Amino acid sequence: MLKGGRELLWAFVVGVFITVLYGGVVYFSRGIPAASDLFGHGLGILGFILMMLTETLYSLRKRTRSASWGKMSTWLQFHIFMGLVGPYMVLLHTSWKFNGLAGATTLLTLIIVVSGFIGRYIYTRIPRTMEGLEIEGTLSESALRQARQLMALWHTVHIPIGMALFISAFVHIGAALYYATLLK
Repeated sequence: MLKGGRELLWAFVVGVFITVLYGGVVYFSRGIPAASDLFGHGLGILGFILMMLTETLYSLRKRTRSASWGKMSTWLQFHIFMGLVGPYMVLLHTSWKFNGLAGATTLLTLIIVVSGFIGRYIYTRIPRTMEGLEIEGTLSESALRQARQLMALWHTVHIPIGMALFISAFVHIGAALYYATLLK
């Protein structure tokens, strides 16, 4: 299932590709691309779309167990991959400036990514079928019960921070559109 870390490898490969592309833009433009430039906006928009897709599609699949949209383990890998690539693109969009609402949104993004790594670690401690369903009644029941309790606790932290992140991001987008576009 997730023990192989294929989604982490692909996120790393795509991250390297994006870094090389970003480095090329920095080299040829002789400076860090501004968040308001075409390239900076493109990174921010695409990164945010990836983050929204990872959240909405994975959540929909998780809540509709009767749907035949593929295995939950595949969707979780998709969630992790997009949840790493999207925030990385948003980080590059910041132009390395972390003030105001955009800085708070970036901090929430960092917290949610770190929280995701913690959740992935806890998730791999719970035995599951190939479809991603938890297996009940194993040999070391107390340790696995503890992992399930940790996962439940993790959800109570991860989900509200994710909601705060998206609210903050929508406010940031609205403010950017208002101040940078509509007031020009």
